[in-house]
Amino acid sequence: MVHGKQARTVYRSESRARRVRIRRARAAGLLLVIAAVAALGYRLLASSSPSATSSVEHRGSIAAAPRSTVWPADGQAAFIQSGQSRVHVGPSQHAAAIASVAKVMTAYLVLRDHPLQADQDGPPITLTDADVADTDLRRRRQESVVSIVAGERLTERDALEALLLPSANNIAAVLARWDSGSLERFVARMNATARSLGMADTRYTDPSGYDDATVSTAADQVRIVDRAMRLSVFARIVALPSAWLPVAGVVHNTDTLLGRGGFVGVKTGSDTAAGGCFAFRAVRWVGGKRTTITGVVLGQPGHDRIAAALGAAAAMVDRITGQRPLPGLLQRPPREKP
Repeated sequence: MVHGKQARTVYRSESRARRVRIRRARAAGLLLVIAAVAALGYRLLASSSPSATSSVEHRGSIAAAPRSTVWPADGQAAFIQSGQSRVHVGPSQHAAAIASVAKVMTAYLVLRDHPLQADQDGPPITLTDADVADTDLRRRRQESVVSIVAGERLTERDALEALLLPSANNIAAVLARWDSGSLERFVARMNATARSLGMADTRYTDPSGYDDATVSTAADQVRIVDRAMRLSVFARIVALPSAWLPVAGVVHNTDTLLGRGGFVGVKTGSDTAAGGCFAFRAVRWVGGKRTTITGVVLGQPGHDRIAAALGAAAAMVDRITGQRPLPGLLQRPPREKP
């Protein structure tokens, strides 16, 4: 009888111990499952986010820096995406020469002071002997210019097309004097506008960008490019492959990406100090949604500096959207099956 009780007592003790071990094993397994799910969720979130790495502070605004593979290997770059207010900033941001990308600010100020409607050409600007002499000087220095003659009348739109398509430095000076009375006053207004837009690392010394002392960062330039593209006439002009001027005749846009891979403008720039530069806008359809990317690449090296800048911008857009472009000016969403 006693032996039976002892047996039952031992059995019940072993049974309780077994149940405890089972509960502990189940709890440990549940914890492992929870940890695995959490880790998987974190990895999925990180891989799906365009801003999966660290944040970058740039003059008071916090911008998430996309994964490092987005950025060009050389120079500096930045972009802003439709539906977002933050500027995504790449590494190596520092004040550097920007060449003819400076003309974006010049055109923006002229259009802000002398607005045009879509169907307007604006007032005429009569070119003088002094303008011709200035053009001859710039041509001897191998600057980018368009041919003019004294007495020629360019409309405001003509002058902006000459400024933004073939990148005419002589017309940048013409527009600056026409708008503000002198180059010095116009440049002062460029800098005041830059400060008002929070472009703290920017300093303009001329309206064309030919002067190497005109410096900025990619992050700063994205701000003015985005602002300029809100002006419909500016956006229309930079989307033109060519234009006709009274004396120069047909002039062509230096942006040879225009009309391909969703690129719709904006402005190239190139010289020895600046390297290859490109302020751009591209439109892609991503996941059935129209996505606009406005960006700037500066300091691209190579023998053909503009080609290097265009290539860097195209690669950036491919990486940001996670796709190769389809042919055509603007990608269209795929047709639904009937």
